[in-house]
Amino acid sequence: MDAAAVDQISLNFSKSGLLGLNAVIGLMMYGMALDMKLDDFKRVLRSPKGPAIGLGAQFIMLPAFTFLLTLVLPVTPSMALGMMMVAACPGGNLSNLMTYLAGGNAALSVSMTAVSTAAAVVMTPLNLSVWGSLNPATRVILRKVSLDPMDVFQTIVLILGIPLVLGIATSRFRPHLADRIRKPFKTVSVVIFCLFVAAALAANWHNFLRAIGLVAVGVFLHNALALTLGYTAARLFGLPERDRRAVAIEVGIQNSALALVLIFQFFAGLGGMAIIAGWWGIWHIISGLTMAFFWSRRPFPAVQEEAIP
Repeated sequence: MDAAAVDQISLNFSKSGLLGLNAVIGLMMYGMALDMKLDDFKRVLRSPKGPAIGLGAQFIMLPAFTFLLTLVLPVTPSMALGMMMVAACPGGNLSNLMTYLAGGNAALSVSMTAVSTAAAVVMTPLNLSVWGSLNPATRVILRKVSLDPMDVFQTIVLILGIPLVLGIATSRFRPHLADRIRKPFKTVSVVIFCLFVAAALAANWHNFLRAIGLVAVGVFLHNALALTLGYTAARLFGLPERDRRAVAIEVGIQNSALALVLIFQFFAGLGGMAIIAGWWGIWHIISGLTMAFFWSRRPFPAVQEEAIP
């Protein structure tokens, strides 16, 4: 298949399906927020070095290096913009579990997830607009869809910001209710999301098979870049090994579900973007678990694995 043909693919998703997907992502965010507490934010104020380095790698270094990567790799404009979209999103909710399995600082991971999720309300549309506009090829796509960062901001507030506030409020003011619904709520929302993705994949199976070979290498290199940036930044600033692992995984595990919602909502499921984000969602689980397994077999002195708060 001609690489440029990927940019002509538009993945099918009905308006009702998109509304349902938005609702499911909101429910997933609410379930994730049930694990968060105000102490996770206060911990950042008490010990800001680790989270500051991690968030700098997440929202400054990763988007910047992703922009450079799109200039080096032979990717199409829609694939390049898909990579920028993923890089602009906050960390994924699986990062906390993977950090724990890797023997990393789980408390730092939870704090970074909480803060990056809140910061994404502003940073995600900002990074997408800035870096997408700097690349001449992706700038054309942004102009064609007349993307307004404020529209992206409003969408993220609805499907990410509000569920985050409600989940933390439930955990704080109704802790017994939060304890009862936490596991079943997260399980059900993830299952429903997987069904949505499976339905979308089935409706677009032919397009997926045509394009997946073109994006696999790009996603592999992009994810490797994210993991490396996180670990290297933490090491350069003198963080201990446990914190390095937490930062690396947090930067390497992106919220690709949010990326997919934004792609379907604002870019009509543009082929290269959607397939990049979809494959990233699969690959980062594989790479994250691989790194966790590798690190779990490389113990270091004075490691005390922390349970997720």
